[in-house]
Amino acid sequence: MTTPVEAEETLGADAAAGDSPWQTIVWNDPVNLMSYVTYVFQKLFGYSRDHATKLMLDVHHKGKAAVSSGTKEKVEGDVAKLHAAGLWATMEQP
Repeated sequence: MTTPVEAEETLGADAAAGDSPWQTIVWNDPVNLMSYVTYVFQKLFGYSRDHATKLMLDVHHKGKAAVSSGTKEKVEGDVAKLHAAGLWATMEQP
């Protein structure tokens, strides 16, 4: 049998883990042009051309890039928008 104090500590730990920021990861693919990926980053996230280009180059050279972060719900929306634009994206909690 657990005491109420132990139960509160467990709930607090779970709540703290849920508050951690999530990241949207875009993965390299053999289909989309680099110019299109840059365009999508600019249009979806409002990034400058330079910042969008840097992220696109990370995707191209490193195989992936974290392009946004925030709550789980926000990142889920970002992933859905990227999928709708034809990009391969996932989410993770670092």
